[in-house]
Amino acid sequence: MIVCYARGGGLGHLTRLRAVLHTLGWGGEVTVLSGSPFAADARIAGGWRVLAPSDPVRTLAELEPDELIVDAFPAGLKGELTAVPAGTRVTHLARLLRWDAYLPLLPAVPPRFDRTFVLEPLDPAHGSYLRSVSDEIAPLDLTDPPSAPIDVDGWLIVHGGPDAEIRELVAYARDMAALEGVRPPMTLVSPRRPDGLPAGIAHRDAYPACPPGPRVERIVTAAGFNAVRQFAPWRDRHRMLPFPRALDDQFTRAKRARDPALGSTSRFRSTSR
Repeated sequence: MIVCYARGGGLGHLTRLRAVLHTLGWGGEVTVLSGSPFAADARIAGGWRVLAPSDPVRTLAELEPDELIVDAFPAGLKGELTAVPAGTRVTHLARLLRWDAYLPLLPAVPPRFDRTFVLEPLDPAHGSYLRSVSDEIAPLDLTDPPSAPIDVDGWLIVHGGPDAEIRELVAYARDMAALEGVRPPMTLVSPRRPDGLPAGIAHRDAYPACPPGPRVERIVTAAGFNAVRQFAPWRDRHRMLPFPRALDDQFTRAKRARDPALGSTSRFRSTSR
């Protein structure tokens, strides 16, 4: 049995897990430990057993998985992952973190990993730490499961975050259009229609929100891991507005995405012990 440790309340962890499981061709029973409300959506977590335990470390010990996938945070969201069941193969999925903010959360005895997959360039100190706790470390380029394109006229605005951020992203798109002297149709793809959405902005609850169809002229998103990764093939049409996060560095990710020379995990060499 595969157990995925994906603490966090957003959509990003679950979307990343879908891509990882598809990329590596992992089949069989999958249990996800997540408190995200998006895990109740069959389009996102269909086929998975989802648990939201109050004590995830205790639940993990009771499950005794063959394989444990630890997403994003090497010791859990708050540094709570201090023990892994004996005999469990542990895989870590590493993405960019604000390492200076996460480092104080690490427990005195952090978990070790049989292998770490680096999904995007990391802070140098973060990468050094992972090399010290991983038997093998290598880059991994993710591929999402096949899906139908989202094809709308004009501009596509995509965000699953809070209403305030959605409204800010819409305002960014409208300001951009005004500066360019254009009035394109705009469609927001989001799990819900936020309060205060301006008139004339269409809304679709669609998942996944990629790939864009041929009628999409512009893509506007935040700078979360999945948005930047998924829309990379359409970089010429993609505009990002990074938002502040406690542990995710969207500003660095956006800067790297605008300079392709900085945005490849191929620069991270595979190592093993």
